[in-house]
Amino acid sequence: MKKYLNLFDFSQRVDYKTEILSGLTVAMALIPEAVAFAFIAGLSPLTGLYAAFMMGLVTSILGGRPGMISGATGAVAVVIVSLAADHGVEYVFAAVVLAGILQVTAGALKLGKLMRLVPHPVIFGFVNGLAIIIFMSQLDQFKNATGDWLTGTTLYILLGLVLLTMLIIWGLPKLTKVVPSSLTAILVIFAVVKLLGLDTKTVGDIASIQGGFPPFHLPAVPLSFETLQIIFPYAAIVAGVGLIESLLTLNIIDEITETRGSGNKEAVAQGIANMLSGVFSGMGGCAMIGQSLINISSGARARLSGIVASVMLLVFIMFGSSLIEQVPMAALTGLMIMVAIGTFEWASLRTFTKMPKSDVFLMVLVTLITAVLHNLAVAVLVGVILAALFFAWDNAKRIRARKYVDEEGVKHYEMYGPLFFGSVTAFAEKFDVQNDPEEVIIDFAESRVVDMSAIEALNKITERYLKVGKKLHLKHLSPDCRKLIANADKLVDVNVIEDPNYKLLID
Repeated sequence: MKKYLNLFDFSQRVDYKTEILSGLTVAMALIPEAVAFAFIAGLSPLTGLYAAFMMGLVTSILGGRPGMISGATGAVAVVIVSLAADHGVEYVFAAVVLAGILQVTAGALKLGKLMRLVPHPVIFGFVNGLAIIIFMSQLDQFKNATGDWLTGTTLYILLGLVLLTMLIIWGLPKLTKVVPSSLTAILVIFAVVKLLGLDTKTVGDIASIQGGFPPFHLPAVPLSFETLQIIFPYAAIVAGVGLIESLLTLNIIDEITETRGSGNKEAVAQGIANMLSGVFSGMGGCAMIGQSLINISSGARARLSGIVASVMLLVFIMFGSSLIEQVPMAALTGLMIMVAIGTFEWASLRTFTKMPKSDVFLMVLVTLITAVLHNLAVAVLVGVILAALFFAWDNAKRIRARKYVDEEGVKHYEMYGPLFFGSVTAFAEKFDVQNDPEEVIIDFAESRVVDMSAIEALNKITERYLKVGKKLHLKHLSPDCRKLIANADKLVDVNVIEDPNYKLLID
């Protein structure tokens, strides 16, 4: 019999068994990832583990998306690696705190709505690129200490255990969903290795995870403008990357669960988590799409799973490190490969012949940038900019004019499509100034004057008619359009009668 509770005054129902077991699975998966990302940043393993604990706990309680998991991430690690190498770990802590402040500010200013500007092909590309990164990062487990590929018995044992893990994760849900398949796979592989005495790499072979409670530690850096100059660029990039990855992950989980999270609330929670991470000896982080998908695929939907994952991670660090260090890496490798397979948007491959070529190009480009550069912020930024340019180019070709002369001899140009910098050339070519009658009306009922380039185009066409002694009227301009051309009122005659009011949706 399932027990449900309205936890923390939120409306999510809590299935205790599912949430706790899923949280345990996520906690185990967080350990090698946090350690690996700390190594990438050139920091000690505990800085990654402490960040995973603090980020996960705070965002699970305060975040805008129940079920989403945060922790130390590769996206943040690749940003701070040069700061750690050049100035040391104390400057990393300071940069993480400043990044948190920037994220809280972004959330307070409700900038989460800017995620609406990220087109779906860019999200597809981001997700696919991330899946490739997750998969490629697991290939290191098939190499020895010198970087050469494993061979012989060692390879066969590892490969067999990985495949068995994947088979359990794939097949168990088809038989029963009583227990999470991921946790079952880890326990089965652990038992197989122990019972058969197999010689294979464990978590402890990577690094020791033994430690205490995260120590409170204010960053030991000079409080000076010079320090700010050093850490601000890194903090700004960490804040941007963290928000982009967190809000995109939020959108993905929204789609999977068919619910809606709060981007602005998540931004504030991420900021608070990073500030606390920086003063509790953590490297900072953001939402983790891999662990979030493990959590969601295990059936978790409430905040409890993330809280359990964070608390159990700390318990492992403080009391259970000797046991967790014996978990075979093969089990975690198989788990993360299944996460990569589940993360990849396979449906996007079927859209190649159905989507516009520009969208396909965007998706592939963002995938490649994400996978090759491991820079999610650059990938998304490039995708958004190119999407905007494609949109502008497409709309530049949409300007149309319906022409007719009424019974009074006045020629009408009924415009269709937006008048902006991209369409002004096509707009100017619509008019026959020399052969038009003495009075001309341009009707904007189905068009909009968007920017200064459009105003300049109106001024030029007006001047052309004035030079030949003809009068031009602009009709059906909305109030916001009329405001834009207020400086041109001596050059054009604006008819304000029957002008429509265009109301913009504002959150």
